[in-house]
Amino acid sequence: MKRTSLASAAALAGAAALVLTACSSGDSGDSGDSGDAGGEAGTRACVILPDAASSPRWENFDRKYLQEGLEAAGFEADIQNAQGDTQQYATIADQQLTQGCGVMLLVDYNGAAGAVTENAQAQGIPVIAYDRPIAGADYYVSFDNIEVGRLEGQAVLDGLEAAGKDPAEAVVVYMGGDPADGNAAMFRDGAVEVMEAAGITAAAEPPGVWDGDESATNFEQALTSLGGEVDAVWVANDTNAAGVITILQKNNLEGVAVSGQDANVAGLQNILLGWQTATVYKPVKDEADAAVEVAVALLNDETPEADQTLDDGTPYIAATPILVGPEQVKDVVAAGDASAEEICQGDVAPMCEEYGVE
Repeated sequence: MKRTSLASAAALAGAAALVLTACSSGDSGDSGDSGDAGGEAGTRACVILPDAASSPRWENFDRKYLQEGLEAAGFEADIQNAQGDTQQYATIADQQLTQGCGVMLLVDYNGAAGAVTENAQAQGIPVIAYDRPIAGADYYVSFDNIEVGRLEGQAVLDGLEAAGKDPAEAVVVYMGGDPADGNAAMFRDGAVEVMEAAGITAAAEPPGVWDGDESATNFEQALTSLGGEVDAVWVANDTNAAGVITILQKNNLEGVAVSGQDANVAGLQNILLGWQTATVYKPVKDEADAAVEVAVALLNDETPEADQTLDDGTPYIAATPILVGPEQVKDVVAAGDASAEEICQGDVAPMCEEYGVE
């Protein structure tokens, strides 16, 4: 498979992800769209992140990029994390709305953002669904999630090819994400499109989760049901993949194709060590920058335009994901979304030297 370079993908995302059409050239951050919030509320962007467990990206990258971008544009950023608690999510939203918001940028967690979206819009406050779709949101900013799935499916095929195995004869387990996350179905749809075209059918498919420990347990049960035989595992993200890999290691099963997503430290280490075939790298800054552009436009009483729409008509700004194998790990580090110091520990150090990760 021809792999897209980081430079070309970033250029594509920057060129195509978002066009902003100004309705006015106002010189202040006060937004006429902030409705009852009024006053200084029109200069506040209220952001809720979902947790810190499903992926380290939320606190390590999204928070930083969103805050830097919003503040550089002259707006206040109130960014809080629900820590995997839907009640806490609602409480944070109530507090933010009481203080006033000119726009809300929400990452959904188990459907908690739905009621918050309705409440905000009832007050005249536009809502941006960030990374995960939210029914009724004014805008959706994410990566091309079907393409993420396609790349994951391609990683499975690449791993099978490297092992000299026929996809149509391979024993493949599907390990998806939590179905409460609207992106999980898109990841699966994209992956299945690619895998089934090559003749793959799921030998087992445990319930989807976003949790490494649960994934390990679920995969171990699936592996037992298959008599300990597996050739590939489609896994929806790196955290879940790490759980799957612990079971492969426990059973001394090498050469199994394993996909992933997020390019987190553990995922990149597993790729360098040969336990994971590839990950889908989603340059968080591309997504965050696009979301900031939409938020700033709304705060300035301008109208953002999107290049796509969801099935329900929600304007959709989609950044471009990138497939990363061992040869591309150095590029993720060079882009600033991973640290060689963190990755190149212990047994990984000689692999970093081999693949130029520094």
